[in-house]
Amino acid sequence: MAQKVVLITGCSSGIGLTTAVTLARDPQHRFKVIATMRNLNKRDKLEETAGDTLNRTLEIKQLDVCDEKSIQECIDSIPDRHIDILVNNAGVGMIGPIECQTIEEMKVVFETNFFGVVRMIKEVYPDMKKRKCGHIVVISSVMGLQGIMFNDVYTASKFAVEGFCESLIIQALKFNVYISLIEPGPVVTEFEMKAYEEAARGDYSGTDPVTAEMFTNMYLNNSKAIFNSLGQKPDDIAEVSKGHLLKVILAEVPPFRHQTNPIYTPLTALKHADPTGDLATDVFYKMVFRYDRLMHASLSCIKLMRGLCVMCPDERSF
Repeated sequence: MAQKVVLITGCSSGIGLTTAVTLARDPQHRFKVIATMRNLNKRDKLEETAGDTLNRTLEIKQLDVCDEKSIQECIDSIPDRHIDILVNNAGVGMIGPIECQTIEEMKVVFETNFFGVVRMIKEVYPDMKKRKCGHIVVISSVMGLQGIMFNDVYTASKFAVEGFCESLIIQALKFNVYISLIEPGPVVTEFEMKAYEEAARGDYSGTDPVTAEMFTNMYLNNSKAIFNSLGQKPDDIAEVSKGHLLKVILAEVPPFRHQTNPIYTPLTALKHADPTGDLATDVFYKMVFRYDRLMHASLSCIKLMRGLCVMCPDERSF
C-alpha cells in the first residue's frame, strides 16, 4: 500500500508537532508527513523530536496560512500536488475583555484561525475532488460549539470554522472527500501557558474595574484550575491509543465531529436540549457566579480521579 501524504500546518509546537511525529513514527510506515510552519527558525524542537524520521517519513516545509503565495509554493513543491490528508492545525488565541482588544488584533485571530483554514482548503480541495479521494481534518475546539466567557473573539473564529465545514461537508462527500472537526477542550501546551501568564500581567485599564477584576481574579484562576484538572496533553489528542486524531485519520468512514474530552460533551449539548438558549446560559452563569466553590471542589475531585487512573492504567480511564 502506498504511503498517504499528510500535510500538517502549525508544526513548531503543540498538537501539530506531536501529530507530525506520531504519524511519521507509524510502525507500518503508512504516512509521508509534510510538517509545515510559518517560521523555519522554530524548527529545532520538531527536528529533535522527529529523530531518525527526519527526511525519511517526515519533511519540514515553510508555510504561512495567512499568505496565499506561501501556501501555493508549498503545495506546488509536493510531487503532483498530491495530498491525501490535510490537517489544519495552525491557530492563535485571544483572551480578555473586548474593550481591551483592538479590531486589528481581532482580525489577526480570524486571519489565522478562520481564513487560514479556508485558504488551505481552497488550495487542496480541487485536487482532492479530481481524484475523488481525500480527507480534510480541522483542529477546532469545544469553543466552536459553546461560547466561553472572555474568549469572545477566539470562540467566534472557531464558530466560523465549524459553520464553514458544516456547509462544505455536504458537497465534499459527493466527491468522496471527508471532513473531520477535532474538538478538544483545554490542551496544556507551552503556548497556552505563556498566553495565560501574559494575560495575568496585562493592562486592563481600558475596561471598568468590575470586569477587570472578573477577568484577572475569577476567570484566570478558574482557567488555571480547569487546565490542571481537565487539561489534555498534545499526546492525548494525537495518539491512537487515546482514540482521537490518529483514529479519526485511520477510520474507513471518518466522523464529521470528534470531541477528545468526554467531560465537555454534556456542556456542549445543553444548547441542543433547549433551543431558546436559556438552559445553557443559566447553567454557565450559575457555575461562574453562584457555584464557583462547588465547581472548584468538583475539579479537585476530577483531578484526583484522573491521577488514580494514571497510577492504575489497567482500570477503566476516567
